[in-house]
Amino acid sequence: MRAREPDREGTVENNGVTLHFEVFGDDKSSGCPTVLLLPTWSIIRSRFWKLQVPFLARHFRVVTFDGRGTGGSDSPGNSEGYAVTEFAADTLAVMDATGTDRAALVGLSLGALWGIRLAAESPERVLGVVCIGPAVPLAPVLPERLGHPFTGPAPAEGWGKYNRDYWLGGGYADFLSFFFGRMFTEAHSTKQIEDTVGWGTEVAPKDLVNATEGLEWPRSNDFRAMCERVTVPVLVIHGDEDAIRNPTAALALAELTHARLVTIEGGGHGPQGRDPVLVNLLIKQFVDTVVPRPTRTKYSRPLRRPRRVLYLSSPIGLGHARRDIAVASRLRDLHPDVQIDWLAQHPVTTLLAESGERVHPGSSWLASESAHIEAEAGEHDLHAFQAIRRMDEILMNNFMVFHDVVSQTPYDLVIGDEAWDVDYYLHENPELKRFSFAWMTDFVGWLPMASGGAAEQALTADYNAEMIEQRARLGRIRDRSIFVGDPDDIVPDGFGPGLPGIRSWTEDNFDFAGYITGFDAGAIGDKTELRAKLGYRQGERVCVVTVGGSGVGGSLLRRVMEAAPLAQRLVPELRFLVVAGPRIDPGSLPRSPATDIRGYVSDLYLHLAACDLAVVQGGLTTCMELTASSTPFIYFPLANHFEQTFHVAYRLDRHNAGRRMDYGTSTPDDIAQAIVDGLDSTARYRAVPSDGATRAAAMLADLL
Repeated sequence: MRAREPDREGTVENNGVTLHFEVFGDDKSSGCPTVLLLPTWSIIRSRFWKLQVPFLARHFRVVTFDGRGTGGSDSPGNSEGYAVTEFAADTLAVMDATGTDRAALVGLSLGALWGIRLAAESPERVLGVVCIGPAVPLAPVLPERLGHPFTGPAPAEGWGKYNRDYWLGGGYADFLSFFFGRMFTEAHSTKQIEDTVGWGTEVAPKDLVNATEGLEWPRSNDFRAMCERVTVPVLVIHGDEDAIRNPTAALALAELTHARLVTIEGGGHGPQGRDPVLVNLLIKQFVDTVVPRPTRTKYSRPLRRPRRVLYLSSPIGLGHARRDIAVASRLRDLHPDVQIDWLAQHPVTTLLAESGERVHPGSSWLASESAHIEAEAGEHDLHAFQAIRRMDEILMNNFMVFHDVVSQTPYDLVIGDEAWDVDYYLHENPELKRFSFAWMTDFVGWLPMASGGAAEQALTADYNAEMIEQRARLGRIRDRSIFVGDPDDIVPDGFGPGLPGIRSWTEDNFDFAGYITGFDAGAIGDKTELRAKLGYRQGERVCVVTVGGSGVGGSLLRRVMEAAPLAQRLVPELRFLVVAGPRIDPGSLPRSPATDIRGYVSDLYLHLAACDLAVVQGGLTTCMELTASSTPFIYFPLANHFEQTFHVAYRLDRHNAGRRMDYGTSTPDDIAQAIVDGLDSTARYRAVPSDGATRAAAMLADLL
């Protein structure tokens, strides 16, 4: 799922080649300058700008187009069609087709070559140029690239893989892995390499051969003369450990164009993917300088500012929101003057509105994480680790929204309840932290599913290692790390080969609040009175079926509803309350006698406490609410969901809570019998303390 869809897309023809373009923010009357993100070498399509588009499109009008032979654009079919002059002409054709008189051009690698050429030859169309990792003829090639001919036999080792015969003879996929591995030399770049290799496989080897043979590099002196004709502002960004192009070319380009030069120490050839926050902010700053617009700024002296908290609550389900509202309430008890804003998404905003909380207007800019998770799910199957990896552009968008919000308003404290984007990118960009930051989570450690094999074992270990390294080097980013639970709730696994055990590391790096249910089970009162208050009839048995706040649970709801009539034959007085949640249409579910189907239920925890039995997914919040209420329940962990399969199940086993069943092997008859058996069971669960919210709030209050 994309973080932002284009407002308009189309095609334009140039010299017989049809080019596909996309426009984001197509209101030219707004006066916003246009940023045109140029294509690069014809090895990947324009999606390589995916971490820039959503942020830039909130501030400017943005145009992208697929380069020749990539994505939705045609291939010329010959090498002549890939000349430098053709790419420059393509850019002007796209500008004309999108009604773009002038634009700030941003080019990666070879894109910098097209951008500089346009700035020199068509300055009236160019506001400025940003050159990232410029591939320009101003420096010798890297020594390791010497002696490897592009045509003719060559040993398939190292840069010898950059060879026409090797690509056409079956070695193309191996070359892509080598090339993009050299592009992203930074540690923990698995996702960036995976993305670019994937896009590279979309390009036919013959087309890349043509693109390579058709590229006629300008002579160095000619290009220097071209640079000297550039009169528009230029920004050059490069990594000093670029393993594709000689970094000294960037220095020469900056000198010739009188540009600002930003060097990323330890950076490779693709900073737009590996250091996207830095690149995004540099592009915005550059365009704002080139095309200044009126601004109004208000500054409040620190001692006159109200005490402010920005609360970030994970939108994947509603469990985090319920516990976060409880923590916020306890925090107000300790600091009555505190103002709490919430940066949140649907369905969390539903619960916040009911509770009278203030949702920050910037929340409307957030891309939906819940929708992405639903799009990733199959039939009661969600590969959570991979789904989160593939949510990278959504997380990038949402971090940039967060950055804009905290840049506009001074906050004393930011609380992130599993706000993965904020925690990760603050560690990647520590200079952006200007507030106290508290991190909350109820699990620690990415764990591989067996279905992912050795590859997933390596990936989860790499992600865990990066987190451990970040915390060891930048402990100051989190002013408080709060584990929602107790040390005994932590799985006994390790983070991966050569890495520490999860429990020992977590005990060394976290404070423990105990579990936070969001309500006091002891204050619910008499169960008979509660049932009457909720409208349950005397003598009936009640089974609540609920799958949480996301739309992933539709398959389980339907399977249980198939089992409902079978169970009711055995227990005639059995009534089912089926809660679809805020993201599943109740009308899409089948109806049956003695079954009450509802959408969002704000006081669901009361129904869970009052019922005789519940059937749920394997989400931690609902299962722990049932545990705290001593309600018998059956739970079905989502297939391939590492958190539900390992972390949640381990905690429930520790509490002797619930009956675990497998969706894939459970027929409606099996579920019906389990429901009947569960109605007569007695819950003997480990007690769940009710002071978790108070303990967490006390830890947070110190930061204010």
